Order: sequence, then C-alpha cells, then structure tokens
Amino acid sequence: MLLKFQKAVYRPVDLARVHGLSAQAVRNYEAAGVIPPASRTPSGYRSYTDNHAGALSAYVALVRGYGFQPAGEIMRSVLRGDLPSALAVVDAAHILLQRDRETLDQVAAAAVVLASGSTSAAPGPAASVSVGALARRLGVTPATLRKWERAGILAPARSRTARVYSPEDVRDAELAHLLRRGGYLLHHIAAVIEQVRAAGGAGPLAASIEQWRERIAARGRAMLTGSARLADYLSYLELTRGDIATSAMDSPGQHPAG
Repeated sequence: MLLKFQKAVYRPVDLARVHGLSAQAVRNYEAAGVIPPASRTPSGYRSYTDNHAGALSAYVALVRGYGFQPAGEIMRSVLRGDLPSALAVVDAAHILLQRDRETLDQVAAAAVVLASGSTSAAPGPAASVSVGALARRLGVTPATLRKWERAGILAPARSRTARVYSPEDVRDAELAHLLRRGGYLLHHIAAVIEQVRAAGGAGPLAASIEQWRERIAARGRAMLTGSARLADYLSYLELTRGDIATSAMDSPGQHPAG
C-alpha cells in the first residue's frame, strides 16, 4: 500500500520491511530503474522518500499480477514520463488474460465432449490409420489434415514417407473437427489440443480445469491490485510533481556507501 504523503526519509531497510524484501533487493530495484534513484546523505548512504515508497509498492504489486518483465517495463515507462507506453503494457496483459479465459472455456467444452464420447458416432480405431482413412472418417480432405498438422493440432508419426495416425491422433482430429464446426480458429484449437495431451485424456483434463480456472482468477485479482497500486502512485506523482522535480535536481551523484 502507498505510504501516506508526508515529508519523510527512509532507509533501504525501512522500505524493504514493508514488503518482506531485503534491503539489497530495494537497492537492486533502484539499479534496475524500476524505482527512482535515491539521494545520498553526506556520508554516502541512500535516502528514500515517499516517492520511492510509492514506486516500490506499485512495482511489487505489478510483479505479482503481471510478472517481472512487464512490471519493469511499466515502471520504467512511468518514471521516464511515458504513461502511454506503460498503459499499453497493462492493456496487452489484460488481452492475454482474456485469451486465456477463452481458451479455458474451449478446453472445458472439449472435456465435456470427450467425456461423453460424442466426438464421433463410430468407435475409435484400435490401431493406427492412414491419412486417407482418417480423412474419410471425418469427411474432410487429406489436405485439411495436413493444414491442421501445420497449425500444431495434429502430430502424426511417419512410416517411411506416409503419415500414420494413432488412436490418440484420431481423438485429437475428431475433437478438432468438432471445434472447427463450432467456428473456432485453428490456433485456438491447437491450444485446446495441447491441453488435452498434457492432461493425458478427458478425465484428467476435466479434473484440472477447475484448478486452471482458479489460477486465472487469482492472476486477474493480482492484476487488479497491481493496477490499483500503480494508480495510487500516478496520483501521488500528480500531487507532488513540483516537489519531486526539485528533489531530483538536488540529488547528488552516486556514492559507494549503502
């Protein structure tokens, strides 16, 4: 949380303690440019202010929601006065989160289909099949199956130069066919199939969906908190812009002490 606006001076350990960090971590964040540079005492020790406390609070919260790299990009943009670039990183992260939600919905629908065994009216093959046999089974052309392969949806083995589709490949192809008829794009379908493979089938996939949903919700809440802390810091900068500019002009150069 942003500390109250006041004329105060903090040591690295004072800021670190609030967030459960080490004093060295605070110094590292200053060196990385994600909090403003500190002024120095006559003996060379760092002196931090509410400006640094607010920046650190924003950065720590942004890391939890957005990750280290985006959080660093956001704070460095803010500190150089480039708010549009900072907000562009925030927007991009929320777009990715929404895509994850959409993918999860697709995977959940796929799990229901797989669990019901309704991907095909006929039982799945007990042995591997050729590209022609699979194409006839689905009512598509071999060229369509090759297109799905290029998109990462299918990964058949090879027997000399011919493609060979295992029972698992057939399952993936039937699921892809179902989702394609539902209007899903190929890269979305590829993401669904990847989750099905990683889970090891319909049963484990269904069991993992709720955990996946909880992780996305937790990340969304952490992003909200990070955005709130960033908004706090931006408000602080607007209220104290003149004082901060004066402080920056008066800050001495770097000294070897802590």
